[in-house]
Amino acid sequence: MTPKSRKERDKEDRSIESAKSLGAKLIFEVIRREGDEELERPIRSLIWSGVAAGIMISLSVLGEAIFRTYLPDTPWRPLLENLGYSLGFLVVILGGMQLFTENTITTVLPLMSRPGLRMLGRVARLWTVVLIANVAGAFAIAILYAHTPALPSELMPAMMELSHHATGMPAGQSFFRAIPAGVIVAAIVWMLPNSEGFGFWVILTFTWLIAAGDFTHVVAGSVEMALLMVTGQLALWPALSGFFIPVLAGNVVGGTVIFALITYGQVRHELKH
Repeated sequence: MTPKSRKERDKEDRSIESAKSLGAKLIFEVIRREGDEELERPIRSLIWSGVAAGIMISLSVLGEAIFRTYLPDTPWRPLLENLGYSLGFLVVILGGMQLFTENTITTVLPLMSRPGLRMLGRVARLWTVVLIANVAGAFAIAILYAHTPALPSELMPAMMELSHHATGMPAGQSFFRAIPAGVIVAAIVWMLPNSEGFGFWVILTFTWLIAAGDFTHVVAGSVEMALLMVTGQLALWPALSGFFIPVLAGNVVGGTVIFALITYGQVRHELKH
């Protein structure tokens, strides 16, 4: 057996390195760079991307409603029905649209790497623009669903039932149910760089878990909140105080305070070197 040449060994080493899973430090760097790119995008681009995400996330509510309407009422129906919740997230995340809860980790990692008032202001600007755009998109699609024949009439009872459930929790319960949802969405963002072509299944599985666990998500839930508001079944202050503000706070706590800090803690000493 002839010894390997230097060129062959180098090629083999590169193959081994490319086959290795990304470590925590590299995943952090991938997401940090994505966050930097998001922070550099023009506000107009963020607005349109955020509105698109608010509209397309409605497919989560619509998917659940279709399953609930047409499946028999059995003990196993909720497990299958909750697969419909993943539809909107698949479109939004794979389509690269701006979803507020993704930004609770993506744009925070650059801030952790380079803390300062200027970076904090840039993150706050992006969060504000994207959240408002997401909610605007949610209201736009809710008006279409509620006041036009865009949907078959037999789907509306299920959509209203889902909307009442999502927005009907006490404020404290909504807040704490939102924390796991924030952690899960942040975990999806963290896992995608290592998914190697399985991103579809990562998103499907873990967004299904949000629905199956009856956790609360501020953007998907905004579609349900908007449906009730545009049909006169929910007033502004109860919507804000009972659903939107507690769920927003819980998603931020889960995605940023818990998940982002934990992931940063894994790598901060390595990053310094």
